[in-house]
Amino acid sequence: MLPFTFTTKNAEIYLRRAEPADLPRLIDLNKRAFPLMAEENVVWSERQLTNHLKLFPEGQVVAEIGGELVGAVASLIVASGRDPYRAHTYAGITDGGYFHNHDASGDTLYGADVYVDPDWQGRGVGAALYEARRRLCQNLNLRRILAGGRLANYAEHADSLTIEAYVEKVKSGELQDPVLSFQLKEGFSVRGILRNYITDPMSLNHASLIEWLNPDYVEHEPSSKVRVACVQYQVRKIESFEDFASQVEYFVETAADYRSDFVLFPEFFSVQLLSVIEPLPAIDGIRHLSKEFTKPFVDLMSRMANKYNLYIIGGSHPIERDGKLQNECMIFDPSGRYISQPKLHITPSEQRYWGISGGDELIVLPTPKARIAVQICYDVEFPEASRYLADQGVEILFVPYCTDDRHGMFRVRKCAEARAIENQIFVATAGIIGNLPSVQAMDIHYGQAAVFTPSDFEFARDGIQAIADSNVETLLVTDIDTEDLYRSRAAGSVTPRLDRRTDLFELKVNLKNMKTDVEMTDGPEIDLPK
Repeated sequence: MLPFTFTTKNAEIYLRRAEPADLPRLIDLNKRAFPLMAEENVVWSERQLTNHLKLFPEGQVVAEIGGELVGAVASLIVASGRDPYRAHTYAGITDGGYFHNHDASGDTLYGADVYVDPDWQGRGVGAALYEARRRLCQNLNLRRILAGGRLANYAEHADSLTIEAYVEKVKSGELQDPVLSFQLKEGFSVRGILRNYITDPMSLNHASLIEWLNPDYVEHEPSSKVRVACVQYQVRKIESFEDFASQVEYFVETAADYRSDFVLFPEFFSVQLLSVIEPLPAIDGIRHLSKEFTKPFVDLMSRMANKYNLYIIGGSHPIERDGKLQNECMIFDPSGRYISQPKLHITPSEQRYWGISGGDELIVLPTPKARIAVQICYDVEFPEASRYLADQGVEILFVPYCTDDRHGMFRVRKCAEARAIENQIFVATAGIIGNLPSVQAMDIHYGQAAVFTPSDFEFARDGIQAIADSNVETLLVTDIDTEDLYRSRAAGSVTPRLDRRTDLFELKVNLKNMKTDVEMTDGPEIDLPK
C-alpha cells in the first residue's frame, strides 16, 4: 500500500509512513495548518504522535514533494458497534488524542486528522492523503472510513443559519466550506451532526459526521473473544526433569483441549526443579537453577507452545545477565519463539535470599488476539508501570506470582483488581501452591488464580471474571472480550482513562527499551511427532 506516488497537474506527491524523525516537523506543520486551534492548545504533542506510531504505524501517513514534508494524516481503527453513527466527541473517540483505544479488531478506520502546509494547499496534497487513507481502508478490509469534519466557515453564518441548514446548503452547493466541500468531492457522505465535538472557534465546536464506504469490503465475523487459562500450580518434590516436564505438559495440553489462546504459569514454578538435587543454600540453589536448567526449561516451553499452538506465559525463571541474576518471565508464541520480561521491583526476600536484581524494560507484545504484557508479582503493586503499559495499548496484563501466605496473595490480588479498574484492562493472575521443604526460601505457598475486569455494566459482577478455589491444584479457564474494554472506555459509567488530569499529573518513564523495539528470540530447533 505504501509508499506510492500520487500525480496531480501541479506536483508529484510521495506518500509514505510517518517515522519518529518526522515528529518535530509534524508538530510545526499542525500548528501552521490550524493556528486558531494552536491558540486553544488542541494541536498534536510529541507524546501523542509518538503513541500513534507505536499503536498504529500503518495509519500515520505523510506526504512529501521534492523531499519536503507538506502534509499528514492521523488515523486509528475503532469498532462501529450497533450504531456506527452514534454521537461522540473527538476526545472520546481518540482517547484524548493518544489513540489508546485503537482497536485492531475493529471494522472502521477513523480519520483523526488531515493537515497540509498552508504554502502547499490547493496543489492536490489533501486529495493524495485522502487516497492514502482509502487505500489503507481497502488493504485492511475495513468496512468504512468515518470522521468528524470541521465546519470551517460556520461561524460566519451562525447568526442566520442553524448548523443543520448550513450543512444542507454546503451539500447542495449554495455555500462553500473549505473542509466539507472538499470531503464531499472526495466521495464522503454526511451521516449526522456532532455537537461539542472539538474546541474550534471557526466551527463553533460543531462537526459533520462523514463516511466513506469501502466498495471492496468482504463481510467477515471478527472475534474479540479471548480464552485465558491460569495454572494454579502445585510444587511438590520430583525425581527428574522429566517429572517436571510431565506436570507442565499436563496443564498445557489441558489448556489446549479447552481451546485456550493463552496459558499463564505462576512465578518461580521452575524452582520445583531444585527438589531434584541435594539441598543447597538459597543463593547457590537459585544460581544452579539458572545455570543448569535454563536451556532445558526454554526448550520445554518452546516445544509445548509450538506443539499445542498457543501462547505460554512462562511464569518466571532466574536468568543471569552480565553477572546479575534477574527474575524473568518468558512469553512463548505458537511458533516457539520467545521474549523475556524481567521483574522490575524486587522484594526484600528475593534480594536477601537470592541476590536478585531488578530489570529496566517493559515489553508490550501485540498478538493476533490481544495486546499483552506481563508484570511479575510485586510489580503489579506499583501503579506507574501498569499505567505506562495501558498507555501503550495493553488489553490483557498477565501477573504470575509466588506468595507465602494469604496476606501476600491479597496484596497481589487487590492491586491487580485496582490496575484493572483504573486502566480499564483485563488482569489475569496465577500463583504457586504447595510446599518444597527441601528447597530453601520455597517452604510454603498460598495461591488463588483469578481474572479481573473493570467494574462496569459490560463486565462480571464485582469485577471478577473468574476465580479459582484457593490452594487447590487446578486450571482456571475463562473467556474475556476485548471489545467490552473499548465500549467501557468510550461510554462507561465512568471513564477513568479519558478523565485523567494530565494538566496536573504526568508520568515520566525512563525504561531502557523505550526507544527500541524488542524482538522475539527464535526457539530451539524442534522435532515434533509426525
